[in-house]
This record gives sequence, structure tokens and C-alpha cells, in this order.
Amino acid sequence: MDSRLAQLQFDRSWTLFLDRDGVINKKRDNDYVKAVTEFEWIPGALDALALMAPLFQTVVIVTNQQGVGKGVMSEADLNAIHQHMIHKVRLHGGRVDAVYFAPWLKEQNHPERKPGIGMAQNAKRDFPAIDFTHSLMVGDSVSDVAFGKQAGMYTVLIGKPLDPVSTHRPDFVFDTLLELANALRAEVGRGK
Repeated sequence: MDSRLAQLQFDRSWTLFLDRDGVINKKRDNDYVKAVTEFEWIPGALDALALMAPLFQTVVIVTNQQGVGKGVMSEADLNAIHQHMIHKVRLHGGRVDAVYFAPWLKEQNHPERKPGIGMAQNAKRDFPAIDFTHSLMVGDSVSDVAFGKQAGMYTVLIGKPLDPVSTHRPDFVFDTLLELANALRAEVGRGK
């Protein structure tokens, strides 16, 4: 557990921003999750989302999905995947308030594609109470950390530490989303 979480003065007014692939569901090697049948939960992710639901005012997913831009899946396919995911999260006691996705190709450098902060701005438009300085961005890549930093959020890297030469350093590193959820719950419990 990272004792620095105590410095955040974390409370229920915070917003949780989550990447999808590699945080909630398993990434597919050199491929995309193109259908509900290809969506495979990371062990503990559903439990983590259930544990974190009461801790955050807003829970949103922000995900780059250039498979749409490449034409390997449609927006309808992606929406079906997200509806399936949201339904399973609810059944397990968690919640996702909104899902934002960027269908553009990496080389298009679209401002809504991470590390651009367009999806964060869209979330703030839809949920005006969001305060980026009281938000956690949880992801598994450099672009996730860069997105969070550029929006003024605290960042959590899930999985292996980034290359030491990376210019974007996460505030916290946890092995899994469930490990983060347990640490946050313990921190909230201490603050009572």
C-alpha cells in the first residue's frame, strides 16, 4: 500500500477516471476487443469497481479505441461492448456513470485521443461538479499518465513501472485495480 495516499485528503467529492483495456479488461495482443465475446475481465476488476463505487462522486471511463477508426469494428460494436460492461459492473455492485471513447487513429493527433484531454473536458461538460484537481486517472500506459497530468489530475499506473526515461511519472503505482481499491478503502476507513 502507498502511504502517500493519505496526502490526497481524499473524500467522496473526487472523480475516478479509468482507462479500459489493461485496467478493467485484458488487452488482446496486436488486436482490439471487437465484440462482447472478446471482452475478458481482468481478475478482481469487478470487485474493485464495486469497492470504489461508494468512494467517488463520479466514475467515468476514458478509452482510446482506434479500432473504430481503422474500420475493424463499428461504433455500434463498441457501444454493445460498453453496455455489456456497464451491466456487469452494476450486477456486481459497482457503477460507471459514463464512457467516453476516442475513435481516431493515433497519427491523427485528435485532441480527444489520449494523451489529449478532450475526453476529460467532455466529462466535465457532462458532470460540472468534476474538479480535475480532485480526480484520479487510472491507466496502464504513458498516454494515460500524460492525459491525467495534462488535465491536472493525480495519476495511478496499473501494472509495471514505466521506463525510467519517461517524462510522465505517475503519482502512484499499483499492480492491479483491486490493489488500488483496497488501498483507497483503507485510507477512507482511517479518515473516519
